[in-house]
Amino acid sequence: MKIEYNNLYSHFIFTTLHRLPIISEKHRERIEKYITGIVNNNDSQLYAIYANPEHVHFLVSRSPKLSEENLASVVAESSQRFINHNKLCKNTFAWQESASAFSVSKSDVDKVCKYILNQPEHHRKVSFQEEYEAFIKFYQKTLEPFDKTLIK
Repeated sequence: MKIEYNNLYSHFIFTTLHRLPIISEKHRERIEKYITGIVNNNDSQLYAIYANPEHVHFLVSRSPKLSEENLASVVAESSQRFINHNKLCKNTFAWQESASAFSVSKSDVDKVCKYILNQPEHHRKVSFQEEYEAFIKFYQKTLEPFDKTLIK
């Protein structure tokens, strides 16, 4: 069935292999623009992106034709190839084998965009490890099972 309207906002976090700080400030904007192009070329829209030395955050509204895993794979493979082909890192560049994707409600899009674009300031206070653990803790909360007695 064709999906005519959707709100599929996802906040992705990609981490460099072994969390090495190899994305230089000199090439940060070029990498961000390339990832933006990949997202746009896959019928999705990028709202915010920031490439830190060892990880990248980006928020997208993705096409319902793509799962988060499909979009993450396309972005990772293509951007890795681009970074290596253009020698944007001293050694061979690679992403970790897995990434993170968190759903975002439409009401939180602006807040998440501001968070992503404020990465330099944020990481002066909080390490990537602390940030990542907080994300996992927040998004992986276990919810109580649905109470069927609420339905009469």
